[in-house]
Amino acid sequence: MDEIVKQALARWPNVPHCTGWLRLDARGHWRMRDEDDQARNAPGTPLRHPGLLGFINRNYACDERGQWYFQNGPQRVYVELEYTPWIVRLVPAGPDDIPAAPTLVDQTGQPFEPAAVYADDEGGVLFAEAARAAGAAVPRVARLHDHDLDLFADHATLDDDGASGLFHWRPGVALPLQPIRRAEVADRFGFVTSPARLAQQTP
Repeated sequence: MDEIVKQALARWPNVPHCTGWLRLDARGHWRMRDEDDQARNAPGTPLRHPGLLGFINRNYACDERGQWYFQNGPQRVYVELEYTPWIVRLVPAGPDDIPAAPTLVDQTGQPFEPAAVYADDEGGVLFAEAARAAGAAVPRVARLHDHDLDLFADHATLDDDGASGLFHWRPGVALPLQPIRRAEVADRFGFVTSPARLAQQTP
């Protein structure tokens, strides 16, 4: 968390939270949603400003209920999730890597070290970490960007059903591909997809 954010929290500790205005889509894009977007349940407009994106990425965290938010100074801006709280890209190994192995990088530009891999019932691939990230109540789970599914297949041995097999993550390290239903992912990994909807339901 940025030092300026910590100072703002100390100075104004009770600023009301904000919900519904910020969304993370299934390709790792941050989207701003105005009142019209929220009323129509539209995805919103992608944010492009590098400084703002960097600020969001550095101050992205999770509360005790599994709601992810961006700490904007003294205010928590809760994030609506199209799917998972993290989106990863599978980056090919460079030509000089020996032995060659891909890497995973999340939407904030940080490395993601998977301990498990899943195939959902909609053709998506998910990765889960073993250790908890700072501020997270449970291990992180991330959806693989759909543009990287072919690269994933290049490093996987898939069974005929396409939902089981092995992902060859490192030389000598293969992670079993496990089936999972998309509808079960949020409960399984302890995160809230819509803090705005939860706020409406909470008395």
